[in-house]
Amino acid sequence: MIQSMTGFGKAIKQLPAKKITVEIKSLNSKNLDLNARIPSAYREKELQMRTIIANKLERGKVDFNLYIELSGEETSSQVNIPVVEEYIKQLSMVVNGDRTELLKIAMRMPDALKTEREEIDEEEFKQITETVEEALNEISTYRSDEGEILKKDFILRIKNISELLQKVIAMDPERIQGVKERLRKAINDLKDQVDENRFEQELIYYLEKYDITEEKVRLENHLNYFSDALHSPDSNGKKLGFISQEIGREINTIGSKSNHAAMQQLVVQMKDELEKIKEQLLNVL
Repeated sequence: MIQSMTGFGKAIKQLPAKKITVEIKSLNSKNLDLNARIPSAYREKELQMRTIIANKLERGKVDFNLYIELSGEETSSQVNIPVVEEYIKQLSMVVNGDRTELLKIAMRMPDALKTEREEIDEEEFKQITETVEEALNEISTYRSDEGEILKKDFILRIKNISELLQKVIAMDPERIQGVKERLRKAINDLKDQVDENRFEQELIYYLEKYDITEEKVRLENHLNYFSDALHSPDSNGKKLGFISQEIGREINTIGSKSNHAAMQQLVVQMKDELEKIKEQLLNVL
């Protein structure tokens, strides 16, 4: 099943004293490029969260944001009373002022507040990982929906190339006959006695040079292989990319061998369809 690398997922969980919000956004990338924004108090769990995300998303440029909002009476910051008292004492030695005013000044001084770092509660972290999983499930659904759109476009493009190939196949006998006639005319224009054996040898040489039988067969096989890969249970953009390269190689060879204006026009149309496939493949997981 085709999956896009583009997606967005968001999940929110409300705890008694905290609100957990997880946002995950992904764009296309050759490998997994994960950028994580996590509150400093939860940094020790970053590796575990990265592993969960990497296992689920596999590839893409991923932005992971974790927000923890305190919604109850709980707070990690406290007034550093001894430090504040010392500030007030020193300030009162400099100026005679109201204690309340001195307190306002002291609270703006360094270390007036202290933050006590508490160990992460395992139950709380379990809630966080569940929220991450919910966001990942949402982004996976998004990716699958986008993948279905890409799949329909690929099917259309492959169908178009296949139809153009059938026109090439139908046109080939006429093209070969044209090669024979041009060669016969070129020899007749020499106004010289034609050695039939030599003519046959030359004819065989040029027919082999312009023969595209193998390319037609290989191109048809590659198109079928691409279609089969589209319906495989996994999403493998790299595999589809390799097949598209082989498709391009056969189309280019047909174009270089054709020596026929009408056939070359069909080749140009096939190349155009293939370029559209390659552009979209950059976004396939």
